[in-house]
Amino acid sequence: MSIERELLETLQKSLLKQKVILLFGARQTGKTTLLKSLIGAEKSVLWLNGDENDVRLMLQNQSSLSLKTLIGNHKIIIIDEVQRIDDIGLTIKLVHDNYPEIKIIATGSSSFELKNKTNEPLTGRKLEFKLFPFSTKELINHFGKLHETRLLQHRMVYGYYPDIINNSGEEIELLKNLADSYLFKDILMLDGIKKPEKLIKLLQALSFQVGSQVSYNEIATLVGLDSKTIERYIDLLEQSFVVFRLNSFSRNLRNELKFSRKIYFYDNGIRNAVINNFSPIVIRQDTGILWENYLVSERMKRNNYHKNFCNTFFWRTKAQQEIDYLEEKDGKLFAFEFKWNSKKNTKITKTFTSNYPEAEIQIITPENYLDFVF
Repeated sequence: MSIERELLETLQKSLLKQKVILLFGARQTGKTTLLKSLIGAEKSVLWLNGDENDVRLMLQNQSSLSLKTLIGNHKIIIIDEVQRIDDIGLTIKLVHDNYPEIKIIATGSSSFELKNKTNEPLTGRKLEFKLFPFSTKELINHFGKLHETRLLQHRMVYGYYPDIINNSGEEIELLKNLADSYLFKDILMLDGIKKPEKLIKLLQALSFQVGSQVSYNEIATLVGLDSKTIERYIDLLEQSFVVFRLNSFSRNLRNELKFSRKIYFYDNGIRNAVINNFSPIVIRQDTGILWENYLVSERMKRNNYHKNFCNTFFWRTKAQQEIDYLEEKDGKLFAFEFKWNSKKNTKITKTFTSNYPEAEIQIITPENYLDFVF
């Protein structure tokens, strides 16, 4: 099943520029499939995989002449999983500077490793993009609005990874395998993590705290690690596209939380796989958590693909008054409250409206959510 990705047109335009293309994204989000769509019928493509040992050796410590021998007459080079290759930034720089007619596309499933290896050598030479699991818009464009709105509850439980969308009936097994490959193939290699069981406990703790203020000290006590290690692990999880952080918004009102954060999963299915809970929405106790995680992650995809550059936050006071999600753009403030049950009366706290009267406020429910994520 070929579902067109929102990023495809952007990448097609980027191929016309004299820049190296770096494509970030977790494993199994469809990077290879996207690139096959990008190059189409072009046959002069050299495709290399950094997971393969001989490929890593071929691309390390090479001169520009030896690299040209490797490349031959190929017009496009695609290097998958470049974070596995030592000094890959310098290698790509040599090819780009000496053979500018050759298009180079590099992909990686860890922005932490990939950026560390490419940032300095490729300064001014690269364009960076992120690919996420399927977005709501991509699936609506493919299946239609009615189909996707009917499957909203299903998507909230199983998420948007391509394998999950394309293999109906096998969601649980595939998600468990996917979660394992996240944890044990990529993240554990990134920083020499010696206690994988602690990482699993950390992910489980984060799963139950989606939408809540996260304290590294509290999680450290739950997991059995010190708070600095927890912060480092969370940073690795974020750089590996498992979770992402949302910081608190404050303009120095006395009772606002100024240095707090929420943590969300990039995909609901991975979150549910971590806690092994695939119960349907109608009998779950965490529907509000899933709704909030779904909306924030889909909005993140939307903003990224549409180049809607804005600052994103949540807002909360010491008295626990809160706004779920904020965007600040061009000096304007936009506030959003997320409610799964649209029949419940929702009131925006006067503390927020009186201190930020210029803010535009919306309540997002299953009746109007497409305006927020599409």
